[in-house]
Amino acid sequence: TSGKGEDYVQGAMRNREIEKELRSERKELDKTVQILLLGAGESGKSTFFKQMRILYMDGMKENEVQIYRSIVHSNAILAMRTLTIAAEKLGFTVQEDNAARVGYFTEPLVPGAKLTLDEKRAEDIEALWRDPAIQKAYGESFRFQLSDSTIYFMEHVKRLSEPSYVPTTQDILFCRSKTVGICEIAFDVEDAHFKMVDVGGQRSERTKWIYCFENVTAIIFFAALSEYNLTLFEDPSVNRMHESLKLFDEIINATWFRKTPIILFLNKSDVFKEKISKYPLSNTFQDYSGGDSYKDACDFVKSKFLCLNEVPDKKIFTHITCCTDTENIEFVFKSVREMLIQELLKSMNMMN
Repeated sequence: TSGKGEDYVQGAMRNREIEKELRSERKELDKTVQILLLGAGESGKSTFFKQMRILYMDGMKENEVQIYRSIVHSNAILAMRTLTIAAEKLGFTVQEDNAARVGYFTEPLVPGAKLTLDEKRAEDIEALWRDPAIQKAYGESFRFQLSDSTIYFMEHVKRLSEPSYVPTTQDILFCRSKTVGICEIAFDVEDAHFKMVDVGGQRSERTKWIYCFENVTAIIFFAALSEYNLTLFEDPSVNRMHESLKLFDEIINATWFRKTPIILFLNKSDVFKEKISKYPLSNTFQDYSGGDSYKDACDFVKSKFLCLNEVPDKKIFTHITCCTDTENIEFVFKSVREMLIQELLKSMNMMN
């Protein structure tokens, strides 16, 4: 009997310890603001994720900066490759003295080959970028898949090719590599502890989203304003903004997130501002009648997203953002933090 009694006492003590651990975990969880970044591919989630590291985690480590060097180089080369192939397909012929420069950019890519940007390659890119045929192709870039950062890399290509080149913070923010899987960071701002989760936005990556839904304090949903006249990388028959609206609808009205604060970032405002006068928004949305007014266009797109909300009393907080602008993101995230802490306090008061 005494054996049984000892077992019982030990079991009770173990239970108490487990309960204590769970309580402290729960307490820790209550103090952690967990933010999930969602949105379609190329909407700016990963750029925002990089900004958080720059602003609150002392930026990138030295070995990461070296990795970004080769990503920047391949971004610049692939951008010119896309443009030369597109120019050819659209029937735009480069000037005679540039004809010999085109070969490298149009030949088939060797899988896994390292794309190196040396001085000679940079000169070719600079000369081709000035070529009227390439400029015409760039003007028609809504017809094919071209990175938003192309103009940035074209203008800086000489610097990027220098043997001693080390990527700047701005280079890192502008460079693009597809997010695969789930990335997490944790950081402290003032008294709050933040955990941020970034997941790939392309269709093939969305099956992983479900694994990140637990214990989410808030969702930041990214939609690129500038993508109203572009199609999906995965499916050229689908308009990117239509895809974003469909995705936003699914997220905000999901039972799982009925009580979760949703923040909508209408991103890439800089590209949108430049684009709106050249490519009418009414080509994508026939019910738009605001012409090329940037403010009217922003308000219209915002209303398109907000009207999808079917949950009574659900507030959606909207910000117009430019994720490559550190100052803008610092300002916006300050306002997001204040709002989230207010919402958390409100929900804690309701529980007490």
